[in-house]
Amino acid sequence: MMAAKFVVKKGGTGKFHFNLVAPNGQVIATSESYESKAAALNGVESVKKNAPNAQVDDQTSG
Repeated sequence: MMAAKFVVKKGGTGKFHFNLVAPNGQVIATSESYESKAAALNGVESVKKNAPNAQVDDQTSG
């Protein structure tokens, strides 16, 4: 089975974003839009660095 991967794309507006794609090909997260490819790649690195132990903050219940 393949590992999850980050896919960097350039949209029709010329801005960049990335998707986190599961091994089955399903997009499981999409980033904000970035002005440059370098900024999008920095976003990928930020997610890799900060998310491994991120907790879930469930704000759906009162």
